[in-house]
Amino acid sequence: MDLFPRAWGALQEAVHALDGGQWVAPSGCTGWLVQDLVFHLVIDAQDILITLASTTEAPATRDAVTYWRPAEPPTGTDPEAAFVRRSAAAYTGPAGLTHHFDDLAVAAGRAAAAADPAARVETCDEVFTVADYLSVYVVEATLHHLDLVRHLSGVDGPPPETTAATRSMVEKVTGQAFPAGVADREALLVATGRVPVPAAWGDFTPVVLG
Repeated sequence: MDLFPRAWGALQEAVHALDGGQWVAPSGCTGWLVQDLVFHLVIDAQDILITLASTTEAPATRDAVTYWRPAEPPTGTDPEAAFVRRSAAAYTGPAGLTHHFDDLAVAAGRAAAAADPAARVETCDEVFTVADYLSVYVVEATLHHLDLVRHLSGVDGPPPETTAATRSMVEKVTGQAFPAGVADREALLVATGRVPVPAAWGDFTPVVLG
């Protein structure tokens, strides 16, 4: 719960730091420009708002670790990716997309701050405690923050504390220990399939997340 506002707030700050040309730079998400990724973050903010409003008395069915299900490496050619690109391009410019993201991101942050950590919420036909659900979004926000700044300069990456927490979570999800001495940022990029596995990592198997 404490890390969510840090991860989510840092991501909002990074979006605000983008200059004109950076919006059409490639992101770390296959087939997406930075503006496409920001539109995806609009969808994430909507998901947070909808889920936090979807309380239930049903018992939790998943937690912050078991939420994650391995996926195929993205190709950028699936219908969802195409929808995101078309939607991002439909804005008249970065100002409109930023305004839309701000409205939803700020509201999502307020909803998270007001939520009872022990309450249970439903999303994707699964039930989570609010604390576990927001822990999932620490990982989501941190990984997409890395995607946002992947090919940019002058825009800060995610905070060290959220990167360290995400590394710990991804180690649990993958069930594999990362090599000692590897920086958190590099470890996350490799472990989640964003960059090739270096030879020094041996037979490590990445898990596509985010």
